[in-house]
Amino acid sequence: MKTSAPGRTCSIAMVLLSLLAVLHTSTPQKNDIDIYSLTVDSRVSSRFAHTVVTSRVVNKANVVQEATFQVELPKRAFITNFSMIIDGVTYPGNIKEKAAAQEQYSTAVARGESAGLIKATGRKMEQFQVSVNVAPSAKVTFELVYEELLKRHLEVYELLLKIQPQQLVKHLQMDIHIFEPQGISFLETESTFMTNELADALTISRNKTKAHIRFKPTLSQQKSPGQEDTVLNGNFIIRYDVNRTLSGGSIQIENGYFVHYFAPEGLPTIPKNVIFVIDKSGSMLGRKIQQTREALIKILDDLSPRDQFNLISFSGDATQWKPLLVPASAEDVNQARRYVAGIQAQGGTNINDAMLMAVQLLSNANRQELLPAGSVSLIILLTDGDPTVGETNPARIQKNVQEAIAGQYSLFCLGFGFDVSYAFLEKLALDNGGLARRIYEDSDSALQLQDFYQEVANPLLTAVTFEYPSNAVEEVSQDNFRLLFKGSEIVVAGKLQDQSPDVLSAKVRGHLHMQNITFQTEIRVAEKEEEFQSPKYIFHSFMERLWAYLTIQQLLEKMILASDAEKQALETRALNLSLQYSFVTPLTSMVVTKPEGEERSEVAEKPVETENKRKHFHLGLPLSRFHTMGDRRSRLTAGPSGKAPGNPGRIGPQGPVHSPSHRLTYHGVRDLLLPDMLLAPSTPDEVDLRIKARVSAIPSDTMTQRHQERKHSGSSEDTSQPAKTDSPPAPIQAPPVILTLPGQSVNHLCVDIKHSQGPMNLLSDPDQGVEVTGQYETEKAQFSWIEVTFKNPQLQVRASPEHVVVTRNRRNSAYKWKETLFSVTPGLNMTMDKAGLLLLSSPDKVTIGLLPWDGPGEGLRLLLRDTDRFSSHVGGTLGQFYQGVLWGPPAAADDSRRTLSVQGRDYSATRMSAHHRVKRPALEMGEAEMRSPAHGGRKRLSPGALSLMRVLQAWAPGPGSALPSMLWGWAPPRLHSIPCIGEAHLNIHLLLKK
Repeated sequence: MKTSAPGRTCSIAMVLLSLLAVLHTSTPQKNDIDIYSLTVDSRVSSRFAHTVVTSRVVNKANVVQEATFQVELPKRAFITNFSMIIDGVTYPGNIKEKAAAQEQYSTAVARGESAGLIKATGRKMEQFQVSVNVAPSAKVTFELVYEELLKRHLEVYELLLKIQPQQLVKHLQMDIHIFEPQGISFLETESTFMTNELADALTISRNKTKAHIRFKPTLSQQKSPGQEDTVLNGNFIIRYDVNRTLSGGSIQIENGYFVHYFAPEGLPTIPKNVIFVIDKSGSMLGRKIQQTREALIKILDDLSPRDQFNLISFSGDATQWKPLLVPASAEDVNQARRYVAGIQAQGGTNINDAMLMAVQLLSNANRQELLPAGSVSLIILLTDGDPTVGETNPARIQKNVQEAIAGQYSLFCLGFGFDVSYAFLEKLALDNGGLARRIYEDSDSALQLQDFYQEVANPLLTAVTFEYPSNAVEEVSQDNFRLLFKGSEIVVAGKLQDQSPDVLSAKVRGHLHMQNITFQTEIRVAEKEEEFQSPKYIFHSFMERLWAYLTIQQLLEKMILASDAEKQALETRALNLSLQYSFVTPLTSMVVTKPEGEERSEVAEKPVETENKRKHFHLGLPLSRFHTMGDRRSRLTAGPSGKAPGNPGRIGPQGPVHSPSHRLTYHGVRDLLLPDMLLAPSTPDEVDLRIKARVSAIPSDTMTQRHQERKHSGSSEDTSQPAKTDSPPAPIQAPPVILTLPGQSVNHLCVDIKHSQGPMNLLSDPDQGVEVTGQYETEKAQFSWIEVTFKNPQLQVRASPEHVVVTRNRRNSAYKWKETLFSVTPGLNMTMDKAGLLLLSSPDKVTIGLLPWDGPGEGLRLLLRDTDRFSSHVGGTLGQFYQGVLWGPPAAADDSRRTLSVQGRDYSATRMSAHHRVKRPALEMGEAEMRSPAHGGRKRLSPGALSLMRVLQAWAPGPGSALPSMLWGWAPPRLHSIPCIGEAHLNIHLLLKK
């Protein structure tokens, strides 16, 4: 893959329309309808995306077959054209006023047919679908065109394409051209279906202002391993950023129209007064209230010390946490956290009283001059249902709240799930200078709440107005805005007058915290127009279409607030623009014409958020997007190692020891030896490694059970005798940490943590710019979470047994385990395979692996690779194994004893070894057996052990035929926890190459 060097990140992630091209056949023969070409061409010019999806199919059957064409596109996108070419005849889609197409639509519905060609399919997407009968050997070309102005969200524009052809495609190609006159400072790609083979089909080229991303896989690259199915099933995402300065923004001109982007860098945030109004009615019971509590606790932690806040919870009546707003001090935030943790769901829903209480709190504080001068006041309402107690008429509630707020504060409404009237919340918010957002019921609902808060957490300017010379421009879109938040962007567009001056000037005025500010910008019209002369990167008159798109969106929003008399005028203008520029909007419909003999036409209408029903949505978030931004350590699940007598092998290079108790195991990929050692202090400054039990292939649980039986029976039988060969193997207990020692490509260190209190600093390397922390639960023998933080790029990965959350620029992305992921970013690659192994890597940094283990001892596992890249400043519980560790020669009197020197301290080590072998061909066949010298027989490995072996084989492949004995279903004898270095205890096992 070719990628350009990283640029300065101001994170604009562009949401490009997502593609889903799926062709179905009406017979069991899967490939009767063959997609022989599928192309996507997207041209993004100054944030405006114009995307063309073209699919060419042929019917290879000797009977008529039905072909279905599906494309997923963002909800904010407008379809502008659709056509089918069948045997050389074009059947176009015609865009009409919705009323004109209503008769056709109603007739089809009356016959029980699905007349709507567009439906909502997820949180951000809509699906366009059309079917047509195809004669034997006939060919059909489908083409869909749609456009969207990319909206800046938490400093990100995101271009999302969903690929799911459901068959191999001879010619499959995606081309994305981006042109940004401001300059592209950052670019990254991410995919949920990419493999190492497919990565070769992706090329990225870029210069200062242009980028070209091409994905063109061959047939062999598309195939699933060992099958004829396609692996192309998932998301392909592009994110980019542009250069920004503390200025009046960027004005761009093309073909007589202008667009003004305003998102200045470097402005200080304005202190805020925020009141959280939380629904705790009975319908919030269960996961909703639990996720709300979780989100609120994290949101409280993000409050600035300059902020003030309060909490109101409501059901049948409303209760405020404090009588006044309080500063976001550490003490008050901690008290609020405890209050939130105790919120319980029960009762009805009294939205009216809760909202009026919130407004009264702010108004009282304002009258008493308790609100800091120049601060911003916000109310954030979260509810999951319609009002049922007190005032229940939505119109009256809207009127009451609007009169109480009186334009002084901004209200933001969050609707949890689909039982709430979104139209009610949307008008309530827009009436009061805010916006509404739906929170989808899912495992990541808490993250959705946190992300919304981050959108409004950092106000930069209030009362923002744009001014242009009256003799230079006309038909300007909205030019005044109540608030500008960090991470967003204000866009204004308009038309240049015929006799406009050669120089266009603009002023942007606004209020900072304690002062007014004015930005002034001047541009030369002719010079700006020359920037868009490259036909390769733009489509004709794109800025005029951008202006029309923006104007229509703003008119539709104004219609929500307008009176009946005003609404008609707004609707007429929006309708006329929709028809003039061929946009499928809520006011228009596309009539799709079909050949003779079929239903003559179908109607495509754009869904509206307030009309979306639960059944239209797949509520599961596509939690499979991952970005790679820097080096990470890979975490892995591993099973316990079996042990058998054998000759001691040569101990590998140094491996530092840290505070928790760890079982350390060196793994070789050929014949392996497992000495059983225990790290224990023999003096305050020394730790002794000594044998705790004779090494045998006795499962630890079995051994413990027999010891208890002998204890109760008074038997003095020697516990060191080997187990009988018919003893059942204990379930695999995977060590929580697997490390690769410096200079040892085939050896690993397995660590079992036997004691820990509170979050642990597992690893920290300031030179590498990485830190790893985790919470280890000793009783469960597992990590409850592991967090990896990178300094460059600034990114955090938090893994739990449920999912992985990646945070960058205050934006959270959640991903489910075992979802394929491939992400490339300047400074970091992030990948995840179907086994769930998440790798964070970079050419010059340590690779970090994270893995969920769902066998016995389920939880998270951590791996490190490329550890020779650690600097001399590495530290932490695990980091100490990579600094100043030396192995001394065998003792003269006993060659099983050696000296381990860790950070200048000497420890005596006594070891015994075990030996097991598994052949690689057996692993590839999907089953494997192990020989246990102690048992004298063969034992088949469990599916869990086999899966883990495959992961480890991929983690550190080697030419040998043996795999680490830690994977077998035989565990070493149970070891006691003995205090060691630092805040935790370590049990160490060394598994050596023979």
